Amino acid sequence: MMRALMSCEPGGPETLELRDVPDPIAGDGEIVIATKACGVNYPDLLMIQDLYQVKAPRPFAPGAEIAGVVTALGPNVSGFRVGDRVAARIGTGGMAEAVAVDVARCTPIPDGMSFADAAVMQFTFETALYALRNRARLRPGETVLVLGAGGGVGIAAAQVARQLGARVIAAASSDDKLAFARRHGAADGVVYPAAAPADRKDISRRLKAVVGAGADVVIDPVGGWLPDTAIRCVADGGRYVVLGFTAGIASLPLNLPLLKNCDVLGVNWRTFTLTQPELLAANKADLTGWYQQGALSAGITATFPLARGGEAIRLIADRRAVGKIVVEI
Repeated sequence: MMRALMSCEPGGPETLELRDVPDPIAGDGEIVIATKACGVNYPDLLMIQDLYQVKAPRPFAPGAEIAGVVTALGPNVSGFRVGDRVAARIGTGGMAEAVAVDVARCTPIPDGMSFADAAVMQFTFETALYALRNRARLRPGETVLVLGAGGGVGIAAAQVARQLGARVIAAASSDDKLAFARRHGAADGVVYPAAAPADRKDISRRLKAVVGAGADVVIDPVGGWLPDTAIRCVADGGRYVVLGFTAGIASLPLNLPLLKNCDVLGVNWRTFTLTQPELLAANKADLTGWYQQGALSAGITATFPLARGGEAIRLIADRRAVGKIVVEI
């Protein structure tokens, strides 16, 4: 038997239960990984509430990105050996002492990369690179405005945009988050209120003052009240890129894309990983190379043991997370 933090009924982080469950068995084309670290992300919160677009059969352990050590090989597995250090994107199952994973979802961890960094250098960083390079077609010298810049996606987007040659402007909901974003690639930034202000025009004016001639790309993992304010800062022909909705699903007036002559682009990283494996592999290779050169930081600010994994997700739910949060096992 092994320990796992299980979601047995829909609800918030307080509903998760630490349980003894059967050890995983590697099926055809699978390996068993002894989990050492699990990244915590906003979809984990949605999953346990049954609000994500894909629902997992219960009971399940949340956690979509892990790193650990191979302990067993199933039939028809090649390219991996027992004892290998690997990272994997798994959807659910990460907050457990071990998990069986399809080898197609696994990647060797390079020398010099910790388990914690390997776990979190997947979901947010791969999303950011796909959004900026493949969807927004970011060009060197362009300006990128990153909303929610102190969070996991925001920190990844700021660093990746800088690596692609862009000028990065951060927008965050606190001074601490803005300072963190500036330490991770942002040239300048603005603090906006967590709740919708009475005078949104003031926020728009302040964003425009910092952005200057206009943002060629806006990265938005936040939603809520921000889009119809931030889109007013987009340059002619710019791209407004929707990555998520941690503050709620936005209702964007469609006259604004028309008036700004800009594109609104959606990013579904999950679909990308399933349909474009070769491009995904190329992006992962670039991210690994930049990390090894010291150009990217995982941005981890808090770690929790398995028994306190619910507290890690609570940081996400309360929008108090700065950078990346990790559960170590």
